Amino acid sequence: MNIIELASIRLQQLVQTGVEIPGMAEDLLVLKRGGQAGAEAVEGQSHGQQDEVADSDMRTARNSAFPSRPAVSSGATSAAITLDLQHLEDSGVLASIRSRSTMAEEFRHIKRPLLSNIRAGASDPTQRRSLVMVTSALPGEGKTFCSINLAMSMAIEVDTSVLLVDADVIRANLLQTLGIEPRKGLLDVLTTPSTDLSQVLLRTNVPNLSILPAGTRNLRSTELLASSAMDALMVELASRYPDRIIIFDTTPLLLTSEAKVLASRMGQVVVVVEEAKTPASAISQAFSAIEHCPIVLPVLNKRKQSIHDYGSYYD
Repeated sequence: MNIIELASIRLQQLVQTGVEIPGMAEDLLVLKRGGQAGAEAVEGQSHGQQDEVADSDMRTARNSAFPSRPAVSSGATSAAITLDLQHLEDSGVLASIRSRSTMAEEFRHIKRPLLSNIRAGASDPTQRRSLVMVTSALPGEGKTFCSINLAMSMAIEVDTSVLLVDADVIRANLLQTLGIEPRKGLLDVLTTPSTDLSQVLLRTNVPNLSILPAGTRNLRSTELLASSAMDALMVELASRYPDRIIIFDTTPLLLTSEAKVLASRMGQVVVVVEEAKTPASAISQAFSAIEHCPIVLPVLNKRKQSIHDYGSYYD
């Protein structure tokens, strides 16, 4: 059984249990559980799409060894950080992007429909398809893991740059997961007009990847994300660099109001659903909360059985 057939069966099972998923795109992304330290490997493919040759051997070679220090842009004021890629891979946080691996290849399948949607909407900036939100119905379903690995995988594209935003302003686990100390970020830009975006962006030793921390916690975070200042920031993020993709790791949809506020500003929303754990009622409520969003891509996460094994092919 191929992955498209499996995805179709999963959708049918949800429908049979009474789950209505309004606004869902036809694509279904399916993830499975990885082997190291409880890591979640990813597997997915969309209808009518083949894995493109975009991730060619030439690109793999180009990104096979990252510099120990990030390059410094002329006149840039953003801070520079070095991600310990080997440690992140060993701990199961990160799929290897310096060599061919099963997990890395599966994320190539995951990013393909997202990139296709971005390119299809390039002629109409108002669609904001380069703004991609990653969320879930409940905590612990793997949204931060998916956000990190999608950002890493997209950063190796030839003609794109990626900004990974920690928009989970309640828990803000993204920096901790990557081994980075907390610092100013998104909420500080919104609360302090004198704080320029360039002052809080973090350049990394991964080419074409930057990070925007969540920043200082604020009890009015929902109101800040719904403010005109946030509107202006989103326009700046989407328009400053035409080749930039912005991935937002947000709060769960059913526990806070922040994710719903952000969803209204996004061009694409990825909803991570943990297999055999997330209640059907929670899935239905989560998708109902974002039914106004133009593109919604569901991700079935933490599959316990692999469908493909790419590892032996590349050995």
